Amino acid sequence: MKRRLQGKVLLICLTLAGSAWTVRSETLRVGGESAQFQSVQAAVAAARAGDTVEVRRGTYAGNVVVNKRLTLEGVDRPILRGAGQSSVIEITAEGCVIRGFVIEHSGGDLNREDSGILLKSNKNHVEGNELRDVLYGIYLFGSSENTLRRNVIRGRAELETGERGAGLHLWNAHNNTIEDNIIAFTRDGMYIQSCTGNEIRRNRVSDLRYGLHYMSSDRNIFEDNFFTNNVAGAAIMYSNKIEFRRNAFVRNRGFSSFGILFQDCSEILAEENFIIDNATGIFIEALRGSTLRRNVIADNDVAIQMYSNADANVFTENNFVGNLSPLQLVGRGSTTKWELNGRGNFWSNYEGYDLDGDGRGDVPHKVQNVFDNMEGNYPRLRIYLSSPAAQALAMAETTFPILRGSSEVDRSPLIQAVKLDFPFEREKPIGRTHPWLMIISLALLGFALCVIWIGQRRATMKAEG
Repeated sequence: MKRRLQGKVLLICLTLAGSAWTVRSETLRVGGESAQFQSVQAAVAAARAGDTVEVRRGTYAGNVVVNKRLTLEGVDRPILRGAGQSSVIEITAEGCVIRGFVIEHSGGDLNREDSGILLKSNKNHVEGNELRDVLYGIYLFGSSENTLRRNVIRGRAELETGERGAGLHLWNAHNNTIEDNIIAFTRDGMYIQSCTGNEIRRNRVSDLRYGLHYMSSDRNIFEDNFFTNNVAGAAIMYSNKIEFRRNAFVRNRGFSSFGILFQDCSEILAEENFIIDNATGIFIEALRGSTLRRNVIADNDVAIQMYSNADANVFTENNFVGNLSPLQLVGRGSTTKWELNGRGNFWSNYEGYDLDGDGRGDVPHKVQNVFDNMEGNYPRLRIYLSSPAAQALAMAETTFPILRGSSEVDRSPLIQAVKLDFPFEREKPIGRTHPWLMIISLALLGFALCVIWIGQRRATMKAEG
């Protein structure tokens, strides 16, 4: 009995020793004085799962395929230069780490997902890399639970926007963490299709089409990101239960440009975002059951462009400041609520008063004047947006009911703006001047004065009659 017990103990010890020997990892060196390999792919082929391939300063030509669990560690920013076909690095094994490289010169085929880094496995870490001269930056192809952090991605600026790939492209990729990346000159900054549970934080995205583009992706979170100089800061399409907080959508201008766009979405939550100096701050079509609260919507040409198929959305405690037009409503009306629990929004053009001192205006605020209402259904009027004629028409509406305006009303407007601190580095504002509008405005001023005179005449005749 005693011998049998001793034998079992010996067997357990040998098993543990064998396991310890099996999991011991090694470091294989590429380049430099003590190099074991001159090729990264040769080192990958020789390595065992769990090993580290350490790559020293230099330029290494050729694509790399990682088909076992490895750490690829760049020392002094080595350059991995692809062959100009396919992806520079393709990862098919789970649990890999790619860190500290300059990655360049991928292929140019959008249909083959030619990328700086192509991930086809899960639980990888891609950190601290610079990607340049690549079609797609980092492509997650059915790849989940990865961490992408502190990468700099610059696309092929010489290509037309539609010919480029996205900086970060996620397809059927779930529960990924994307943080502190810088992306420019790609087609979209981050394109996310058929993905759930991703968390996207502290990224800076500029000079491309859509900074962040959701397609059919639910329950994602994005926070503290900065989107500027794009066609649209973010486009959320056919997606539900997206939460976004403390992001900045700044100076996204051009033909049909938006700070943020919603199309056919539901149960969106937007809090404490800054939507500033865009052609259109927020574009809304078929958005349902969503809440936008404590956001700053400022200095946009149009604060909100909304179609009447938007249903049961709530705006509360937002700051609407200095927008040329607060709302363009396309259609006859909407079911939008402009207050919640007695708290409306702050409007810099509110002309009411607060006699009881409760912080809310005693007079409801009409979100649209008559010109804003006409402009929503007749877009060509937009060129007269800031003209004296438009201002005169709005004044005429308040004095004489000559035209029927919009029914969009904030019944509890806030007297003081909601205090929110801008969390990003401040940039010098770019002034907007439209001198040619003054010429057109003067021509229309006579028309507006005629409208006011007609209103006065009708009121006088009605009184005399």
